[in-house]
Amino acid sequence: MFAQKIAKRLAPRAMGATRNLNVHEYIAMETMNKHGIAVPAGFVAKTPDEAAHAFTKLGGGNDKDVVIKAQVLSGGRGLGTFKNGFKGGVHMVTKQQEARDFAESMLGEELVTKQNAGGIICNKVYLMERIYMRRELYLSILMDRGSGGPLLVASPFGGTSIEDVAASNPDAIFQIPIPIEAREIPADIKSKMAENLGFEVGAKGRDKMELLMNNLYKMFLDLDCTQAELNPVAETPEGDVVVCDAKVNFDGNAEFRQSEIFARRDLSQEDVREVEASKYDLNYIGLDGNIGCMVNGAGLAMSTMDIITLKGGSPANFLDVGGGATENQVQKAFELLNSDDNVQAILVNIFGGI
Repeated sequence: MFAQKIAKRLAPRAMGATRNLNVHEYIAMETMNKHGIAVPAGFVAKTPDEAAHAFTKLGGGNDKDVVIKAQVLSGGRGLGTFKNGFKGGVHMVTKQQEARDFAESMLGEELVTKQNAGGIICNKVYLMERIYMRRELYLSILMDRGSGGPLLVASPFGGTSIEDVAASNPDAIFQIPIPIEAREIPADIKSKMAENLGFEVGAKGRDKMELLMNNLYKMFLDLDCTQAELNPVAETPEGDVVVCDAKVNFDGNAEFRQSEIFARRDLSQEDVREVEASKYDLNYIGLDGNIGCMVNGAGLAMSTMDIITLKGGSPANFLDVGGGATENQVQKAFELLNSDDNVQAILVNIFGGI
């Protein structure tokens, strides 16, 4: 049913938790660098002139290639298209003027991707040195319900969608649970995963891969991460191991401990209605229907959306005001629903007494 399709997206808030924080690539790179993880040199830019200056600082044009990347919180940037017609959110840059021109085509424009069909604004670009790769690998650590703790996931086939690899070659995805009480990855797990990635004993980059796993797990614990996905991890011809792209998420319930990283939350990348709702402790997700829903309790909310869909309607939102909603919260909930131009009717389904 309809609710099942969005259950995964709603799961954190359905349990009363805060939305997990997702940060831009350049912030993830800076954070990993602080934790001893090798990343390419890079600079963030907010204007075309800053992009041109970053190109020069990276040594671009002097036998060095530079990559420019749109900083939007979406996967599939390279295959996306900006609404102004400019194609691709990731490009090679060989000249300073090219860096300026590409930045001008990206900044202030909305990038449409497979994950964000409506487009998402690009306010910054990230210029980084190009790393020449012998191999592209995949490595991640995430909190896993199945194993009840952190899960180390890796594949020797990085640089592409890991979901595609899992579908076409599931045997190439390796998963090893990390004991929940471990403060570092046990040596046997690091060794096994390094071998899964093609680093035999004595191989040039094996120690560096094991060090990467160790430092990544330390960062994962220290910063209350829920996911740290590195794709690709490059093995260079010289035997170095370098992270070339990363997606890092942080547990929203740990904001009080991680104020520095949460201060870098980019609200421009989020639905303004969801941001406004979070200020009032309302669990809200905007959808594309025309019937607004105000419900208390995540299960009842999802059942209500199922019923609407079953009867031929289309929900405009998921809105759980919670069992202890105040008059002020309910008023704000109505204001949110009324602010949506697509909403033609509002269905209130409140279960009294909870």
